[in-house]
Amino acid sequence: MEKAGEQGLLGASIPEAYGGLGKDFITSTLVNEGLGGGFSFSVAVAAHTGIGTLPILYFGTEAQKTKYIPKLSSGEWKGAYGLTEPNSGSDALGAKTTAVLSADGKNYILNGQKCWITNGGFADVYTVFAKIDGDKFSAFIVERGMEGFTQGPEEHKMGIKGSSTVQLYFQDCKVPVENLLGEIGKGHVIAFNILNIGRLKLAAAAIGASKLSLSLSVDYANTREQFKTAIANFGAIKYKLAEMAIRIYSSESALYRTAKWIDDKEVELQNSGKQFNEALLGAAEEYAIECAMLKVHGSEVLDYAVDEGVQVHGGNGYSDEYLISKAYRDSRINRIYEGTNEINRLLTVDMMLKRAMKGKLDLMGPAMAVSKELTSIPEFGSDDETPFAKERKAIVNIADMAIETFVAESTLLRVMKLADKQGEAAAKHQVDMMRCYLNDAVDKVNKAGKEAINAFAEGDEQRMMLLGLKRFTKMEPFNSKDARRRIADKLIAENKYPW
Repeated sequence: MEKAGEQGLLGASIPEAYGGLGKDFITSTLVNEGLGGGFSFSVAVAAHTGIGTLPILYFGTEAQKTKYIPKLSSGEWKGAYGLTEPNSGSDALGAKTTAVLSADGKNYILNGQKCWITNGGFADVYTVFAKIDGDKFSAFIVERGMEGFTQGPEEHKMGIKGSSTVQLYFQDCKVPVENLLGEIGKGHVIAFNILNIGRLKLAAAAIGASKLSLSLSVDYANTREQFKTAIANFGAIKYKLAEMAIRIYSSESALYRTAKWIDDKEVELQNSGKQFNEALLGAAEEYAIECAMLKVHGSEVLDYAVDEGVQVHGGNGYSDEYLISKAYRDSRINRIYEGTNEINRLLTVDMMLKRAMKGKLDLMGPAMAVSKELTSIPEFGSDDETPFAKERKAIVNIADMAIETFVAESTLLRVMKLADKQGEAAAKHQVDMMRCYLNDAVDKVNKAGKEAINAFAEGDEQRMMLLGLKRFTKMEPFNSKDARRRIADKLIAENKYPW
């Protein structure tokens, strides 16, 4: 951590005034992706630079920022974040830790317990959430060594064994009143806004880890021989390698599309007079839906990559002598922290509906257009001969399955831009990856749509909806086997993930 601080990796997005490099959001996202292949170490760095530092940077007073941020940026001090409790995980606001103002008004007295605290065993500075007077959910800056504050032993975990995870105990812990972070009763604003950024950065780290896992697998497949030939020559292995690449490329497309949106929005808000902290928080909140979707998709892409990576390695993949074994164990946590994937799926729909009810997002317009098309005469032909016309039509017709639609659309737009710049022939492998992903995405939407319709509709309404779903998830026949073979051959020739 200290070496990372010396190289500026802990302060990439921290303003220069507080000892950081002052880089933009895309740069800090690239740093997170690059560190993702560090597995346990990337967890420690991500916790430090994200939830360990950003609450103070974005919500702290000038005195708090001046005291803590330069040392967090340099790595002299390490940061952690105390939100989860034994009986409040996804329901963060159900926390039981309390804070009461002391009789002399100089300290808040904290009592309670936090669990699963990343970096907890060695951190110097902790952002801890507690309820003042039993109901005002608030945040505090707690330092190691404060009276009444202790840490438990290291947890024995399935993976990320190189990451410190402990419980925190507060027994009449004295926290100076000047260490209250933000406003009393507004702790949820800190917790949830910081998580928006954390979810996107987790997706970035997952993509970095996925690329390394694929490269490890390609290298192994090229060197491992069975039946007097490299296993990379077998169709079953080529499928696995290609499918990993397809999912990685597509998830990366959605990741940096969103990072660019956030970056642009941050600049827009700063130009309108917002402070840097208000600008980034506002930009991240604007794209909170996308951040939740990216967290789900990125973590599940990594799970696929490491699982198939172990399979490519065969028996050796189960041995700790091979890095893919570590990658497999370290991956599993990503679907749990920063909000479980189940919670993030619910949040995606919840945020869409709330924004629609507030008039910030038009859901009824597209819904009425779909309804109108279902009752119209089917379209049997199209005069649209522009590049990728069939793929763009498929995106328009994929209804309501937000994550697959968003990722598939992001991949299509990226490939369209690339093909426009380089020509479709130069981008042939990216075109193959896009078409494979889109082909599968339509099938996934069809399956999810049928399950949803069957859950709430019946009779004529159900039949009408199922017919509509079939119509809107219809794709032109596509030879995905040959496309995957071309992708795999490129991977094998390069001996790594090359895009």
